[in-house]
Amino acid sequence: MSTTVADRGRFADKVVVVTGAAQGIGRGVALAAAREGARLVLADRARILEEVGAEAQGLGALVTLVNVDLETYAGARTLVDTALGEFGRIDVLVNNVGGTIWAKPFQEYEEAQIEAEIRRSLFPTLWCCRAVLPSMIEQRSGSIVNVSSVATRGIHRIPYSAAKGGVNALTASLAFEHAQDGIRVNAVATGGTEAPPRIVPRNPNPLSDKEQVWYQGIVDQTIASSPMHRYGTIDEQVRAILFLASDEASYITGTVLPVGGGDQG
Repeated sequence: MSTTVADRGRFADKVVVVTGAAQGIGRGVALAAAREGARLVLADRARILEEVGAEAQGLGALVTLVNVDLETYAGARTLVDTALGEFGRIDVLVNNVGGTIWAKPFQEYEEAQIEAEIRRSLFPTLWCCRAVLPSMIEQRSGSIVNVSSVATRGIHRIPYSAAKGGVNALTASLAFEHAQDGIRVNAVATGGTEAPPRIVPRNPNPLSDKEQVWYQGIVDQTIASSPMHRYGTIDEQVRAILFLASDEASYITGTVLPVGGGDQG
């Protein structure tokens, strides 16, 4: 009996680039795509990316690792150039880099902290979209999935919320601009998600008593805002991301899909 592409998974023979792949949702996306036949290019600043790469290889995937700073356009260009040099094309880009660094009321943020939050949670997606577009335009196909957040309506992380609002606007506008090129652009607005403690924390400093109260405020508001009144799982986020990335979503573009237990963001 012959084996079809469908038998080997939705991403069989497709080149899938995943950013922020060392931990959390990004790691989940990478390993799930590996199980579905993807050829992977995994990017992260953290050296533990090598462990994820080994796991993906153990699942049978061809894997290229890129340790790079995606807060810069140069870093995004390095990632895209490496992927094209290794595989000759990029079929899917999952922009997963981002995440709240500090949790506090907006008036408590310092100028440098606001800028750092925007650099972390908007610029990697912006730069990677810009870097990948020429190759996708040339091949007349491609799927981009940006990881956003329902925190566009939330407390104690206003700079992060603003950055993710920017990701949503980028998603919609790129979809309008490049549907004619055969490129789909969507986003998953993740809700609160249960994940193991980060091996490389976004903020390495221990939280003060006041900061712990502010962070708990985020948790309480996240659960209260969700009709399902719970956090989601990494797998629940991954399934939505890979659906939008796959050909199953071939008639969907410009959509921001909230995956937050009913919280629309």
